[in-house]
Amino acid sequence: MKKNVLKFGLALTFAVALVACQKPDIINEDSLSKTSHSSARTDASDMVANEVLIKFKNGTSESKKAEILEKIGGKLKENILTKMMERFGDEGIDLIEVNINALEAISKAKNISEIELAEPNYIYTHSDISNDPSFSTLWGMQSTTSSPSNLYGSQAAAAWNAGHTGSSTVFIGIIDEGYMYTHVDLAGNAGKNPGEIAGNNIDDDGNGLKDDVYGWDFAGNDSSVFDGIGDDHGTHVAGTIGAVGGNGIGVAGVNWNVRLLSGKFLGSQGGTTANAIKAVDYFTNLKTRASNPVNIIATNNSWGGGGFSQLLQDAIQRADNAGILFICAAGNSTSNNDVVANYPSNYPNNNIIAVASITSTGAISSFSSYGATKVDIGAPGSAVYSTVPAGNKRTVTSSYASYSGTSMATPHVAGAAALYSSTHPGATASQIKAAIMSTATPTPSLAGKCVTGGRLNVSTF
Repeated sequence: MKKNVLKFGLALTFAVALVACQKPDIINEDSLSKTSHSSARTDASDMVANEVLIKFKNGTSESKKAEILEKIGGKLKENILTKMMERFGDEGIDLIEVNINALEAISKAKNISEIELAEPNYIYTHSDISNDPSFSTLWGMQSTTSSPSNLYGSQAAAAWNAGHTGSSTVFIGIIDEGYMYTHVDLAGNAGKNPGEIAGNNIDDDGNGLKDDVYGWDFAGNDSSVFDGIGDDHGTHVAGTIGAVGGNGIGVAGVNWNVRLLSGKFLGSQGGTTANAIKAVDYFTNLKTRASNPVNIIATNNSWGGGGFSQLLQDAIQRADNAGILFICAAGNSTSNNDVVANYPSNYPNNNIIAVASITSTGAISSFSSYGATKVDIGAPGSAVYSTVPAGNKRTVTSSYASYSGTSMATPHVAGAAALYSSTHPGATASQIKAAIMSTATPTPSLAGKCVTGGRLNVSTF
């Protein structure tokens, strides 16, 4: 086994944390959903101003729908019917463009008997946190064996030294920006949809998407999941999960060997609930389809914002039913998520693992949200060095940078899920989650701040 996994290329001298911004608590959406939930910080900027998501009750006629839309001043923009919805007899979700404020339209809709749910089309974002060029090593991967003075990494190096470096049969879905699958440190682990033939402009696997070889861009509605240097966040996340290790260049992910697929839904203006649902269902369908199923172990979700969405929670539950973990960022608002909800990390689905951020000294990161019951575990998230694209619109090159945020902590845990699955083939989502939670190392800064009271430790995976 090669030991030279910490040799570095170009280090960019900036750090960006990319997770949901939290806004003042001026809207309580409790009355807009069939499920009770915690209040979240939202305002009008957290949602698309003149769009709503409506789920009509199955069997509602098209003429009745048209009548209702006229009543609320709306017109159909898109019918969202994913393969997962279709498979279970669901008639889908309608994205409606309205000529009034979204919340006003929802208020009109909530008492109409044919409407099961009406929700805002929330905007999910990531935000800059800090500029810290002083770290240029993979402290988040280190162990007491590789660096006795650094006790707070994920202990991935200990797993590598035991010969546990991942498996090409394990897939992780990255729901985020796109990622640079041609990056010199990622190309070897770029996953491909086995049901799709590249470049023939045909929907070979029948999932409604043509040439989704490396995944799908739900923001741009095309197969181009990497669109240049703007996809740095997704690329940074990908590197932490699965940058190729032992190759003597760049960095190493928690897994030296894994397969990464993109569910791009974050664009330059953020992403929407509608596209997040499509991305979650995309991976669920890949895993559960009858022909050429893909072994999706987990999705990484380093994003957040807006309020409660029953429709998104339902999509996460479909993933849960399929045995896919939904690993997500706790948020960068420094707040207690037990008191003020952060979504999607606050949803109650059993497949969720919500991740806080810690520093290389074991402190909870200054920006990190926390919650004794709503956040599960801490992981390295401050000054994390990983892959990024560099250059300009015409020339894009492989590079590296140090970023900070719960966005960066989350892929350490997604990588842990893949690593455990590689050494425990056939392990269920609940077994993988239990392994991650039960091996957490108690950490004073996390005591009373998360369910485990500890930080990620993959040394035995």
